[in-house]
Amino acid sequence: MNYERLKEKGLVEETPPNFKQVASLLSRALKDLRTAKANLESDEEWAYAIAYQAIIRAARALILAEGYRPKGREAQKTIILLVGALRPADFGSLINKLDIMRRKRQSFIEETGRPISKYEVADALQEAEEFVSRVLKMAKEKNPQLSFI
Repeated sequence: MNYERLKEKGLVEETPPNFKQVASLLSRALKDLRTAKANLESDEEWAYAIAYQAIIRAARALILAEGYRPKGREAQKTIILLVGALRPADFGSLINKLDIMRRKRQSFIEETGRPISKYEVADALQEAEEFVSRVLKMAKEKNPQLSFI
């Protein structure tokens, strides 16, 4: 879905970039990654959920750095769609995978007993590390003062 359709549906609005919030979200996303890795041996499903949370925080940071803000009830879904709309060349192939992660994480949170395989957890951590790293680099290019993260 492109940006204009998201805007027409009232799911996104333009806003001045807030680099203080961007820095806070990226800092927390990096902490989430460390936490996910630390939980990998003791609780794989929770490590998966934390890796997904790192991605969502980084994606929100990217959107805020670009001057947009998601609106509505399904903010996480909107964030994923908006990242794909704003940066299709960078993240287009990742969007479907992120949406699958979103649904799996939601299922894990709401319906216990639905396992997530070790392979899926390892893949999620790898994707999260790559995504957060790429977003951090893009944010630093937009605002060099973020280099302290």
